[in-house]
Amino acid sequence: MDVYERIQQSVQYIESHLQQDLQITDIASKAFYSAFHFQRLFHSITGFSVHQYIRRRRLTEAAVSLLEDRNSILEIALSYQYGSQEAFTRAFQSMFGLSPAQYRQASFRNGQCQQAINLLDYKTKSGGDFYMYKPEFAELDSIRIIAREYQTNLNNEKHYKEIPGFYEDFGRKESYLNIPNQATPGMAYGISAHFQDNGDFTFMVGEEVSCYESELAEDFVRFTIPAGKYAKFKGDGPAGHVADIRNFIYGTWFPNSNYERREGPDFEVTDVMRSCPEHMVITIYIPLL
Repeated sequence: MDVYERIQQSVQYIESHLQQDLQITDIASKAFYSAFHFQRLFHSITGFSVHQYIRRRRLTEAAVSLLEDRNSILEIALSYQYGSQEAFTRAFQSMFGLSPAQYRQASFRNGQCQQAINLLDYKTKSGGDFYMYKPEFAELDSIRIIAREYQTNLNNEKHYKEIPGFYEDFGRKESYLNIPNQATPGMAYGISAHFQDNGDFTFMVGEEVSCYESELAEDFVRFTIPAGKYAKFKGDGPAGHVADIRNFIYGTWFPNSNYERREGPDFEVTDVMRSCPEHMVITIYIPLL
């Protein structure tokens, strides 16, 4: 079973439980992925976060109910997991431009409905073709890192907006000067770890060290990147290019490859001396089984 088929199983689970409480861990389990990895794949392939998709599908089905059922607006709101008619009305109006009552009475309704996604149809249309960012593969020994930690989230692509600022903060404060025993000076590591089911994760910015000191400067942590097999994706271009590569990895390369992501952190290494905000030289490492 390939990635599209596995995620489609989760989509079918969502579709059959739109009027029930949906937990991301239950949804992800239908695709046999961790909740965090599932959310990353789902967004890269569909363009929606899981929560956005659920909200839009519930509101679309609620719109159908408004036209076809005699139930009150409150009854429909509660059946699609809204805690109050007011919350339902705000969400409905944001999507359709009309209140539920106006929608029920209107002679013209706009076409903002969200149809159920069919990823198997998407796979057929896309042809499974890709041509860029083909990876190299490497067996890495464990890597000792000393870094500063920052908190971010997958939802609404918040991490793409915030991570450049983490690097800027790290450089502006000259944090690298507080890292002893640097093994690869000029190479900055950015590490995604400590993934949570709600999309929260830790992003660490630091450098590789040859050994750990007994004491660390304030606000620094030790982190060891696990040994194992990694796919390496090289990027050379504008800062926004990094987000494009990651979307390609999770939205195109993984679904069309025979590889499975291993649990654990992924990381990127930036050649600081050859990079600037307008042009990055970076390698992204993804752990593989």
